[in-house]
Amino acid sequence: MITIEKIKLHNFRKFQNFVVDLNKDTNILIGDNETGKSTILFALDLVLSGSKNKIETAGLEFLFNHKTIAEYFKTEKKYNELPKLYIEIYINKQNTEDLNGDNNSEEKNADGLKLLIEPDENYRNEIIDILKNEDTNFPFEFYQIEFKTFQGKVYSGYKKYVNYIFVDNSKTGNEYAMKEYINNMYNSYAGNAERFDHQNKYRKAKTDFNNEVLKEINKKVENNAFGVKNDNKSNMITDLTIFENDIPIENKGKGRQCFIKTQFAIGKAKNTIDVVLIEEPENHLSHHNMQLLLNQIAEVKDRQLFIATHNNLISARLDLRKVIMLSNMKVDPIPFNTLKEDTAKYFMKAADHNILEFIMAKNIILVEGDAEFMLISKMFEIVTHEKESKNNVSIISVNGISFKRYLDLAKLLKIKTAVIRDNDKDYKKNCEDNYNDYVNDYIQIFADTDPDRYTFEVNMYLDNKDTCDKLFSENRKTLSPREYMLKNKTEAAYTLLISNEDLNVPEYIKKAIEWIKN
Repeated sequence: MITIEKIKLHNFRKFQNFVVDLNKDTNILIGDNETGKSTILFALDLVLSGSKNKIETAGLEFLFNHKTIAEYFKTEKKYNELPKLYIEIYINKQNTEDLNGDNNSEEKNADGLKLLIEPDENYRNEIIDILKNEDTNFPFEFYQIEFKTFQGKVYSGYKKYVNYIFVDNSKTGNEYAMKEYINNMYNSYAGNAERFDHQNKYRKAKTDFNNEVLKEINKKVENNAFGVKNDNKSNMITDLTIFENDIPIENKGKGRQCFIKTQFAIGKAKNTIDVVLIEEPENHLSHHNMQLLLNQIAEVKDRQLFIATHNNLISARLDLRKVIMLSNMKVDPIPFNTLKEDTAKYFMKAADHNILEFIMAKNIILVEGDAEFMLISKMFEIVTHEKESKNNVSIISVNGISFKRYLDLAKLLKIKTAVIRDNDKDYKKNCEDNYNDYVNDYIQIFADTDPDRYTFEVNMYLDNKDTCDKLFSENRKTLSPREYMLKNKTEAAYTLLISNEDLNVPEYIKKAIEWIKN
């Protein structure tokens, strides 16, 4: 089985220098917008395809890192210092001379593929003349594109060393993208000889149709004739599509298109595809279809997957240890492969959660349940006179027993995290000893130390007694206000939230807010 072990990008799009080691089975790329998830998939697509046409269609000016170009123009603009772009893909050992060699920037005797875009030496004088001008445009037109193995052998779309398929669900509905997908899928099934045979027979069938089927009607036409087109714009590849239950895929809804395309790529051609690239598999899918698709993706064992996603379910259900996080704040990617196994398995089985919000947050307040979640934003504003969003603070509600699962992630990613929890009548045991392995400069636990103030509702009642007696006494003769708040936590919190009453913030929550803000 061929797997990609590492990819290196130099001056490609947003990356000046970027290296990431990869998992041999599944790689889940996550991150905010513009962090480079799609760029990595696109880089893999370019190198694996060996297609100069794809590069020329994209345009070199849009492939080169803009910062690198700007920095070059601040120099003396020497020919020998013109920036180059390269993408290197390191592959597991294949015991083939074609792939093995030193044609890369890092390792000797490595297996891999390389795309190199550099100035064409044949136009050296022309480039130098252009660079002498004060108002020089960058000479992209004089750059050459090379696809070579690490051994130095040239390859192209006609001779590929890795069979792959790219499913870009972000372009669902785009006719060109759909045709490209269908063509790629067809090529992954059919070998060169088989494709040539199909195309020859399809062309012959069109010729036969013109000569035989249209023969009689053409006898009625003077000086002209009806005929089926049979040129480079109307051939087998342009006419090819994928059917489901006799309906072409392009006539399906967008959600079904995404499902069919992804399912087709991962569930078919067992021995013909080495690598599957999937952009946003969640696009246009209902929750039910997402679950079905996740089950199918999880069962893939015989090829390497690369998935770029914004979806909580995909990130967690497919194992957080397979996640590679990209961030605009950090140059290097953050792999999750050191995450505790039991924590990864917990999120694979847990109910739907906001795991990506947590992973990509800068500062977090974790609370136990819905009641605290409802009121904490209001409390933040009372304490700081500002919205939590202005301070890059995210508030996330988790089941109390899940705190440590999220803190495992906080430790890995060094996310500043304040845990607000109940002391459950034993502060030392539940709030100190229980978190000995977690508390540090960026993780702190906040709870009331008094055993009589053992839960959020009790604290709220004791610190806001007059308000709570006023709000929860009327028509509740069987329960005291305090008892009502304990038995109806969410309703009581909502009532406090929408009331116009001034609220006192419990001291331990005030400390948590002040700590997370500073």
